[in-house]
Amino acid sequence: MNHFLNEISKDLTTTNVERYWPNFELVAYALYDKNSVFLFNHPRYDNDPLKLYKVLKWKEQFVGNTLILFDGYPTAIADMELYDDYEGLFSILIHELFHGNQYIKEEKRFPDEMLGITYPLTKENVEIRNRERKSLYNALLETDISKKKQYLNEFISLREKRAEGIKEHLTYENLIESVEGPAWYVEIKAFSEKSPLANDLVLERYGKNLINAVESTSNIRRSCYSSGLFMCLLLDELSPDWKESFLGTKTTLFELIKFLDIAPRKQAIEEVQISPETEAAVNFAIESRKKELDEFAAQIGTHLFIEGEIIALSFDPMNIVPFENRLLHKNYIKVRINNQEYLIQQPSLTYCADGLKNINKLLILLKDKPLEMGDSLLITGIGEIKGQYTIQGDTINLVVN
Repeated sequence: MNHFLNEISKDLTTTNVERYWPNFELVAYALYDKNSVFLFNHPRYDNDPLKLYKVLKWKEQFVGNTLILFDGYPTAIADMELYDDYEGLFSILIHELFHGNQYIKEEKRFPDEMLGITYPLTKENVEIRNRERKSLYNALLETDISKKKQYLNEFISLREKRAEGIKEHLTYENLIESVEGPAWYVEIKAFSEKSPLANDLVLERYGKNLINAVESTSNIRRSCYSSGLFMCLLLDELSPDWKESFLGTKTTLFELIKFLDIAPRKQAIEEVQISPETEAAVNFAIESRKKELDEFAAQIGTHLFIEGEIIALSFDPMNIVPFENRLLHKNYIKVRINNQEYLIQQPSLTYCADGLKNINKLLILLKDKPLEMGDSLLITGIGEIKGQYTIQGDTINLVVN
């Protein structure tokens, strides 16, 4: 891994990242594993010119691949243990560094994540959405300009048809595409540069879930990355200067596509017939969610149920599985209980009363039984939580205020 550290440091020192995006400014960045954090370019730690990076002990802020504020400064982080290949690690770091660039440029298009988790999986919306995504895919791959514009017209018409039924949630899609699409755009450029794969294979790798009905229906948020990416690449073809001012506006990628000179014409969308593919995709998505939550709850081990007033402070929206009033947090969740903050850095199941943040019950599977402290439980890796508890076999019920 030290080889990756030195190589990435060298690459980010010598690479002109403005070839990925104009005026791309690098914030601090860190690679980490379960023990250590290797911090680069941070103004509060960058005081030894002879050292490429500062080595710190792992801290709980370093979870997932994301952008965090570390000691008050935007810092892109990537988990080294998730990658065996250099191109994968380098490109995801560029992706997160771009989010840092968006932060500096005061990106204004971040959506309400509640809308993503409450996104309605109606068959009519999914049917039109699948057609829309195929039109976008075909538009990028098409080399004949008149056919390309025809596919784009179909894409625009289908999306506007969907707006009639799910306007608020479609706004969520437009915003996710506009924030994450450009991040995937710089990521694919960085990956292509480092990877031995041919460009068409790289595009296939990044665009495969654009037209995979099951995948795009099962993870609405992530599916917006590929549609945003394809719109970025189409704008490169048809409006090459689009990136110059994009970060300084509130305009979405979809709005830029509609501004293109493609002789738009209103296309009447016939009555929507639900295809067997859509039926299967929606049913699979719903059943998969239920199955994943049920399997988690049925796992062998010590089941700790915490009930009472619990507030979710932060979580990873990319790794949440919703079903009815339950949410499976597959990565982590930080909560407030009894005015204390706890980071639960493992899968957990929340039962929500009103919205995502108000939790009335939380299920955590423990490897080790907690230490009984009379009026509290001391839980390995989480901390001490006060409350009244009862223990029956492998089930512990902890009631908090």
